[in-house]
Amino acid sequence: MGVSKQIDFIPKAEARSIDNKTGKLKLTLLLVSSLTIMSVITISPALPQMAKVFSDVKNAELLVKLVLTLPALMIAICSPIAGRLIDRYGRLKILRPALVLYAFAGASGYLLNNLYHILISRAVLGVSVGLSMTIVITLIADYFEGMERQKFAGLQIAFMSLGGILFIGLAGILADISWRYPFLIYLSSLLVLPLAIMFLHEPLAVEKNNDATQQAKAPSILWLLFLNTMIMWIIFFLIPVQIPFHLKAIGIEKNALIGAAIAMSTVFSAISSFSYSRIKGRLSFLSVFSMGYLLMATGFVCISISGTYVLVVIGLMLSGLGMGIMIPNTNVWVMKITPPEIRGKEIGKLTTFWFLGQFLSPIIIFPVLKALSLSSTFMLAAGFLLLISIGFLLFSLSKGAKY
Repeated sequence: MGVSKQIDFIPKAEARSIDNKTGKLKLTLLLVSSLTIMSVITISPALPQMAKVFSDVKNAELLVKLVLTLPALMIAICSPIAGRLIDRYGRLKILRPALVLYAFAGASGYLLNNLYHILISRAVLGVSVGLSMTIVITLIADYFEGMERQKFAGLQIAFMSLGGILFIGLAGILADISWRYPFLIYLSSLLVLPLAIMFLHEPLAVEKNNDATQQAKAPSILWLLFLNTMIMWIIFFLIPVQIPFHLKAIGIEKNALIGAAIAMSTVFSAISSFSYSRIKGRLSFLSVFSMGYLLMATGFVCISISGTYVLVVIGLMLSGLGMGIMIPNTNVWVMKITPPEIRGKEIGKLTTFWFLGQFLSPIIIFPVLKALSLSSTFMLAAGFLLLISIGFLLFSLSKGAKY
């Protein structure tokens, strides 16, 4: 009501100008967000080809998978530091150089011929993403409140998913030419940089004294959300890391088809993320998690029993639907309960657990794959997902509408 009354007194030309600036700000936030999702998974379709090229390197299969996930480790390490830095010095002073570093570290894989040098470049890429992702999630919490924040958080994940579709699909096509070409996609951050300079502004929330920052305390339930985020990504990251090998095993040779299959999980993740605000309007945070894990469990069962490309794609669609509602659910819950004075620090921790899960996924799954087939591994993961879903359902019933 108060906002509406204020708008009535703003001249139409000025109101249009405000809407235009807000639209450009939102678009810039969405574009920066899309860079974070592509940071890790973009080169996924090229992994089998890279494994062949570097087959003479000891433990090449594991090292090539680490090329995909090493950025996640560096993001996990750097994000808490990034959170403290942006709480103290501001968001944009750090975001702009991070976007430049992203481009050069990411694209350097196109030129490098040594697998260990590629791993180093991927580590530097992870540093840049640890900075930029912590900043963009914090900026969303700074710029928006209430229902507008909830809607934009869902839109952010949907846009990240759509960006993932574009980048994975393009990477699959480029990987059929050479495994090197997908690395050039990282140069796209240089196109986003001018927009970040022109349309993002330092939020007022940053202008606070150090005493308030020292006294602010985070609620203990945040640790449940952090640990859940890590588990969620450990399991979900079976898709970009292991699906290319699973599809090769059932006779799918085209890298473009592998990229398209992985992209389908991202398509359906975007659909459910876009609908998150409406879903959350009817369910508690805990109930959303229960539903998301159940959808993922069903999808993993389909992948496990699949002998055809179509059934794998159906499984990826269901998994994407589940993941698509759980990511914004986590982000919104953390934004809602974290004091503004320590927002950067706590979102830095969330980013840490997010990408720590991605990094740990192939390491945890590697010994499992030594004992079980890939299909059995997906079935085991499905059972674990079902147990988590039931756990959140019981937690939700015991807590009622509180969470």
